[in-house]
Amino acid sequence: MRWSRTFIFTLRQDPSDAEVVSHRLMVRAGLISKLATGIYNYLPLGWRVLQKLQAIIREEMNRAGSSELVLPAVQPAELWQESARWFEYGPELLRIKDRHQRDFCFGPTHEEVITDIVRRSVTSYRQLPVSLYQIQVKFRDEIRPRFGLMRGREFLMKDAYSFHSSADDLDHTYRAMEEAYRRVFARCGLSFVEVEADTGNIGGSESHEFMVLADTGEDAVLSCSECGYGANSEKATTGALAPAPPWPLESPAAPKPVDTPEQRTVDEVASFLGIAPSHLIKTMIFETDTEFVAALIRGDLEVNEVKLKNLLGAVHLQLASEQKIEQVTGAPQGFAGPVGLSGARIVADETVMELPAAATGANRTDTHLVGVVPGRDFTPVQVADLRRARAGDPCPRCPGQLVERRGIEVGHVFKLGTKYSSKMKCNFLDHEGREHPMIMGCYGLGVGRTAAAAIEQNHDQRGIIWPLPLAPFEVLLVLLNSDQPDVVAAADRLYQELADAGVDVLYDDRSERPGVKFNDADLIGFPVRVVVGSRGLADGQVEISLRRDGVKRMVKLADTVAEIERLLEQLRIHLEA
Repeated sequence: MRWSRTFIFTLRQDPSDAEVVSHRLMVRAGLISKLATGIYNYLPLGWRVLQKLQAIIREEMNRAGSSELVLPAVQPAELWQESARWFEYGPELLRIKDRHQRDFCFGPTHEEVITDIVRRSVTSYRQLPVSLYQIQVKFRDEIRPRFGLMRGREFLMKDAYSFHSSADDLDHTYRAMEEAYRRVFARCGLSFVEVEADTGNIGGSESHEFMVLADTGEDAVLSCSECGYGANSEKATTGALAPAPPWPLESPAAPKPVDTPEQRTVDEVASFLGIAPSHLIKTMIFETDTEFVAALIRGDLEVNEVKLKNLLGAVHLQLASEQKIEQVTGAPQGFAGPVGLSGARIVADETVMELPAAATGANRTDTHLVGVVPGRDFTPVQVADLRRARAGDPCPRCPGQLVERRGIEVGHVFKLGTKYSSKMKCNFLDHEGREHPMIMGCYGLGVGRTAAAAIEQNHDQRGIIWPLPLAPFEVLLVLLNSDQPDVVAAADRLYQELADAGVDVLYDDRSERPGVKFNDADLIGFPVRVVVGSRGLADGQVEISLRRDGVKRMVKLADTVAEIERLLEQLRIHLEA
């Protein structure tokens, strides 16, 4: 393909709303353009990247035994009402009405639609398992869309669903899908990890995320190098933490009020009282749809809101405002405590109940209590692991320690169980004629996110460095001295020879200055660059370089096609190693 006949327009300046590398470079390199907030056009070069990624995904999904179909993007409300998600899903669900005032939504996901299809066709255990996938546009009305394709409102996603007659059968497909995802990301040339994850509002009993590792990643990934344990920060657990040091103050028979004027933060209160932060019980006031909750955590730790939300079985959870904190506790923020608190449900982290004595807010302005004994002076309704794991914490599975890295979620697999099939009566008859709900799995992969994550992981100050399988073109042939007929003729012949050899090549035949062409080549990030110019041709040579190392090598014109084929084969072998 010739550049002069292709819709490729690069930009010299960063887009004003770009916050991350991939957003900045995808716009500047002419891969995408913004239509509206969180909604992007896929331009020819960007679409070639996505097509290559989709081809890899399709091959691995088919290999895993899943069949492709395409489902409507617009879905009737009735299906979502059956699953109850019409009422549970927040404002991220784009709800629309047709001309007859009937309710629909633009699907953020397709559990309801696929369940409806299967329940209409499958009735017997003999027809199971069933595995179906699609690559489809989704829409989620994010409250703050940002980062280009990383967190857009409209996005391209591969979603697969499986239906089973037993938990063992689901587990077999689940493991096959995990392996398929590993192959997809490995074939894309990406460094990634698989970690345990929270199931979120999709639901289910088990889930794993696939994270592309990048310093700019928006998610924290905690893992152990000794045993291979890994989880995202929402899911990660720890081994037993070191106990708090001995309580340094007198332990009265009852909590003792102490004036702590203007001492609100953990560090301020601990320093003022002469205790360690781990001796303080933080009381965090949250609100759900139905109640206020006081979550108790040791002062040197942080509440994991996902764990708390799951413990409560809450659909929505958020920190209470300062006004509501004062309404619930009777005191300003920073002075809340569990002793005598009656306006909120009290739940505690396990480490809180291990403290022999502690300090807490007194639910009075500028006052704390010292000598508070958990179990004596207050009793939580529930005790559980509510803490956010951190780097350096003990691994939950071995004597090792957790380390933290940054990652970008690109894939997520779930064991849904019967969450949707029970509500929607997607049932089958077993070998004795008894009816049961089908057991389901769900497997999502962000197509645009994966392309963006590849850029976050592979770039430099000049632009993108595409892994070979995702590059819009593997080879860029650059014509210099376009005003010299002999140079043009040589470049034209080489382009035809490369095309005839099946090389994925773009021919930059523009009448532009060399600097413009080289800057564009580096910005877009073609893996291999071939330069044909009068200076090299005078010696019967062309210049070949790799985008990743930039090392220039001169090759005889007659040997160019063979050398390029050799370099491409080396790059493919390196990916497989």
